[in-house]
Amino acid sequence: MQTTDRPAVSARALTKVYGHGAAEVRALDGVDVDFAAGAFTAIMGPSGSGKSTLLHLLAGLDQATSGTVHLGETNLTTLDDDAMTRLRRDRLGFVFQSFNLLPMFTAEQNVLLPLDLAGTKPDRAWFDTLVGTLGLGERLTHRPSELSGGQQQRVAIARALIAKPEVVFADEPTGNLDSRSGAEVLSFLRRSVRELGRTVVMVTHDPTAAAYADRVVLIADGRIAGDIQDPTPESVLAGLEALRTLEGPAGTALVGA
Repeated sequence: MQTTDRPAVSARALTKVYGHGAAEVRALDGVDVDFAAGAFTAIMGPSGSGKSTLLHLLAGLDQATSGTVHLGETNLTTLDDDAMTRLRRDRLGFVFQSFNLLPMFTAEQNVLLPLDLAGTKPDRAWFDTLVGTLGLGERLTHRPSELSGGQQQRVAIARALIAKPEVVFADEPTGNLDSRSGAEVLSFLRRSVRELGRTVVMVTHDPTAAAYADRVVLIADGRIAGDIQDPTPESVLAGLEALRTLEGPAGTALVGA
């Protein structure tokens, strides 16, 4: 892990409210959190805890009710729609549970799609590095229907990394995969951090998946509720169990392992 002192992404007093009056739901409630550059961080919490909402706000896919999100020195909450679209295209990468590959395109065409849309030429050395790291060399001419689920998700990861984004956001990236394919994808995400110098922020519900990360941020009731360094499946399970039995003020750090 090659981290720097500057967070890749940070949130301050981040709040997201849905509805009004009696129907109001505070999906996020004043979240303060930093995500280190050059690190693999997982976000975990019970269903409805706000973890996906947090990821979407950090990635500029949704607008906060109040508070701020910074990508490096850029305040995302001050950007208009056009500037946000350019930022997501040029500086962020996304990997979702559904692979979102274009079925009529080959694997190579799907990987290069973000650059084609931006009108920029690929860095062939970087492309070759991604293809080699992700083991896609013999699959570049195949269409998605000719690939396994794990192979499709590896193509999606290469597509997310091709523009050399500052941060890759992954939302349940192994949710549609069997355990073996999921382990492959998580290993590749970890390698993209340790060998390719990327920054990954991932939402997952799976303690085993979270253990591939360098750090786990726990969230409950829309607030940060714990932080686990160098997680193992056992320490993540213990942290989640502590969330279920938590008493006292929300936001208390539960785990320092």
